[in-house]
Amino acid sequence: MKAMRIQEKARGIGFDWEKKEQVWEKVSEEMNEFKEEIDGATKASEAAKGEFGDLLFSLVNYARFVDIDPEEALERTNKKFIKRFQYLETESKKDGKEISAMTLAEMDEYWEGAKKL
Repeated sequence: MKAMRIQEKARGIGFDWEKKEQVWEKVSEEMNEFKEEIDGATKASEAAKGEFGDLLFSLVNYARFVDIDPEEALERTNKKFIKRFQYLETESKKDGKEISAMTLAEMDEYWEGAKKL
């Protein structure tokens, strides 16, 4: 929300992009800069953290341009993830499996099942 408010304030004085395509170019640029910082690293550097913040900020800006509330969108995704994960837990337990002993491929089968609901 803070990023959205900051961007709205900047827009109010005319410091804004003209078209959503320009914002998407910025998102792509920030993604590449983040990837460059994080590739090959075993631990995120301060620079990588900064680039990740820039990426998030630019995504919030793009959301504003396409009339998506980023908080609402993220909350929807959180709920969707929780629902699918609970399905994975419940269904694997019904099948007598313990998640901690399953492979990622096995978990993914349940995950794909959850997506069909």
